[in-house]
Order: sequence, then C-alpha cells, then structure tokens
Amino acid sequence: MGQISRRGAVAAGLAGLVVPLVVSVAGAAPAQAASCTSGTGPYQKQVEKFLGRTADGKQSTADCTAIRAFQTKHGITPNIGYAGPVTWGVMDLMNKQKAAGKTPNAAGKCPTNKGRIACVDLTRQLSWIQDGKKLVYGPVPVRTGRDGYETRTGLKKIYWRHKDHVSSIYDVPMPYSQFFDGGQAFHSVGVSMWNPPGSHGCVNMTKTTAVKYWSLLKNGDDVYVYGRKPGT
Repeated sequence: MGQISRRGAVAAGLAGLVVPLVVSVAGAAPAQAASCTSGTGPYQKQVEKFLGRTADGKQSTADCTAIRAFQTKHGITPNIGYAGPVTWGVMDLMNKQKAAGKTPNAAGKCPTNKGRIACVDLTRQLSWIQDGKKLVYGPVPVRTGRDGYETRTGLKKIYWRHKDHVSSIYDVPMPYSQFFDGGQAFHSVGVSMWNPPGSHGCVNMTKTTAVKYWSLLKNGDDVYVYGRKPGT
C-alpha cells in the first residue's frame, strides 16, 4: 500500500461511525445513555411523514421511538429521537435517491460517449454503471467524502484493484477496492450508506454493490464523479 499512500490519502469507510463515549469518574457510576426526547424538532412534520406516522408536527413517545430507531440504524448521533436537520437531511436524500428510479442519468451529466463507465453523483449520493446510454447496474446509494475529505470530481480511470485491501493510513479493511484517483476508491464498508458525515474520500458501498462493481469493471474503465455532496 506504500504506492497508494504516496498518491493520496486512502479513505476509511468506518471513520464516519460515531461511537458514544462513556466517561467514568473515580467512584462515580458510568454515564447513562441519553433518554428519548420529548422535544418537537424543526422538521417534525417532514420526519413523521417520511416514517409513515401522523404528520401533526407534535412529538409523541411513539414518534420519538420511531425516529430514534431510524437514527440508530443509520448511525445518526445523538440518537435521542429529535427531528433535527441531520435526520431530515438523511431522509430527504433518501427521497431524492428513490426519485432517480431507473433513469439516474436523465439530466445527461454522466458521459454517454465513453462506453462502459461508472458514474458517481455526489449531490444525490448515487452511483451506477452504464454503457453508452444503457443502464448496466444501479443506481445504488453510496457514501462519499465528508467535508474536508471530499471525493474529487472529474473524469478518471480505474488503475489498480485489490480485493482484500487494508488501508495503510487508517488500518481498516477496504474489501473489493478499485482505485480511480490517488487513494480514492470504490470499496465496501460495514456501515449504513447514510451514516454521517461520510468517508475520507472513497466511494463506500455495501458488500453486494462492491462485489457487483468488481465483476463489472476492470483496470482502464472510466469513472466520472460530479456534483457536490450535501454539507461539503
């Protein structure tokens, strides 16, 4: 991995996972996890509607439980059931991803004159593989670089593939790595695709997606990254 280290920072998919820290003071009991909040958040109605609940804009115990379960599933902290901007931002992104349907390149932003190409839309956090105008696979949700570690935009090519790669910088597994720009690569991670704030630059995928990309792409294939990730 020395060669990759010199070319750029390798993204660590697990770095976006925020783990609550429990601090013990001598003789004191460990801090307890935060309880479910009774506060009504600024995006209460939108979050309730997304979760299929009565969108009355008023927090209830059942609302909080449902919101908290969503937050816990996707690694959103603090997971106290508050309908705040981060939680709604994730839900809004999911809505936009769903709206892409089977025509993710309807706006024609990913080149259709390159043959087989992997497209990455940072704005919608979506990726797919197309051949000309034909959709080959996807679109699928992905997790790209956080603020300060943005996935770089532009036309690139896959130049190195390593199925069992481990980051020499962050010492974390990067299975099915396909490098396309310095240390930035497609690879699988074990966290939600909507886990904030994002990677250190790589395009994170589920294992199912990463395996499929591994089977469909090869060295020399084009990759096109465009848009801007929300929050960067």
